[in-house]
This record gives sequence, C-alpha cells and structure tokens, in this order.
Amino acid sequence: MEFFVVQALTGLASAASLFLVASGLSIIFGVTRIVNFAHGAFYMLGAYAAFTFTERWTGAFGFWGGILLASLAVAVVGALVEMILLRRIYRAPELFQLLATFGVTLMVEDLVVLIWGPEDLIGPRAPGFKGAVEVFGQLVPTYDFLLILLGPAVLGLLWLLFHTTRWGILVRAATQDRDMVAALGVNQKWLFTSVFALGVFLAALGGALQIPRNAVSHTMDLSIIVEVFVVVVIGGLGSVTGAFVAAVLVS
Repeated sequence: MEFFVVQALTGLASAASLFLVASGLSIIFGVTRIVNFAHGAFYMLGAYAAFTFTERWTGAFGFWGGILLASLAVAVVGALVEMILLRRIYRAPELFQLLATFGVTLMVEDLVVLIWGPEDLIGPRAPGFKGAVEVFGQLVPTYDFLLILLGPAVLGLLWLLFHTTRWGILVRAATQDRDMVAALGVNQKWLFTSVFALGVFLAALGGALQIPRNAVSHTMDLSIIVEVFVVVVIGGLGSVTGAFVAAVLVS
C-alpha cells in the first residue's frame, strides 16, 4: 500500500507537467484546428532555454525568473512560427499541416543540437525545494509536491482567463464557431496568434519545470508528444479541464 501511495505522488507530479503541455496543445487545436506536431519541440526548447538562464543566474530569483523568462521567450518564438508558417496553412488538409509542423520539429531539434550539443544536460535543483519528505518510509522530493500543487493552480488560472476576460470569451467562441467570430468583426489573425503563443508558453513552461527532475535531452520532444496527443484525445479536443483529468489518468 505504501509503495502505491508513493508511486501515485510521483505520477501526480509528472501529470502536472504533462497537463501543462497537453492543455497548450488542446487550446491551440480548439481554436486554430491545426494538428501541431511541433508542440513537443517547444516543450524541449523551453527546457533548454530554462537550463541556459538558470545556469547563468543563481538564487531563487534567478531560478524562477529564468523559468518564466524561458517560457516567455519560447512563446515569442512560437508566435513568430505561427505568423510566418502556420498562418498560411490553416485551410490546408490536416496531413499537410502535420507534415509542416513535423518539419518544424526536425529543424528545432537540429538547432538545439547545434547550439547546446548532443549530450544530455543536468539542470540545477530548485532553490528551497532540494530536500525530500518521508512518506511511508520512502523519500519523495519536495519539488514533486510543488508540481502537484501547480497543476490545479494553472487549471484555475486558465479557467479564470477563459471565463472572466473578453479575450477568453472570444477564444471560447472561436472554439465553437470560428466563422461566426470572424463575422462579428474579430481580428482572427491576432486571436489565433495570441492563442498559439499561450499554448506554446504552457508547453515551454512544462519543459522548463522538468529541468530539476530530468536531464535535458534533444530527444525529449518526441518522447512527450505521443503522451500529449493521447491526453488531448482522451480529455477532449479544446477542453482544458478534460486535459487535466486525462493527464492524471495517463500518468
């Protein structure tokens, strides 16, 4: 019994990062209807960027600031990718979209190897969360408890964003009927770009938060994307709450 409790806690910690990535993909697909295979690449890029920032800056402010800055920087990159490439293929067949975003994945992976090298990188431990708590005689990292709390917190923030802001209402409306939103005079291009940037931010944040737990590798994009697609399909395309529940079940 004790073993299963500890494994459940570890699984919930992994589910938090998986939820962040899956919720971003779910939001993007719900609005743009694009099959974004490059989502895992942004997850990986967030981890590498966070590794670079946290290695340069020390202390709690440097670590958490580096995590946030890395996520924002990758979100900007994602917005540029959407404006330059994806905006041109929204009406294209899904297979074409899949191949195009897979091409982005390959380019990002080659770029990562060129900049950071092919070796796995070990990130720093999170300041203030370097210890462990004994649960039924087994040690569980305190950082895992932070991730367990982070998942529901992000879910709550996303719910507030989509239900209490005008932008969130437009996003939910676009999820139901994009043509009607366009007919009401909403600038679809910038709405899609902002949604894509938010989704990429969540993916990059999920990757950045993994650096104290796992080695940063140039293959981590392909290792996460399959699980993310499974979570999105189980939870329902465009459903953030469904992604949270599915992430817990899958993990």
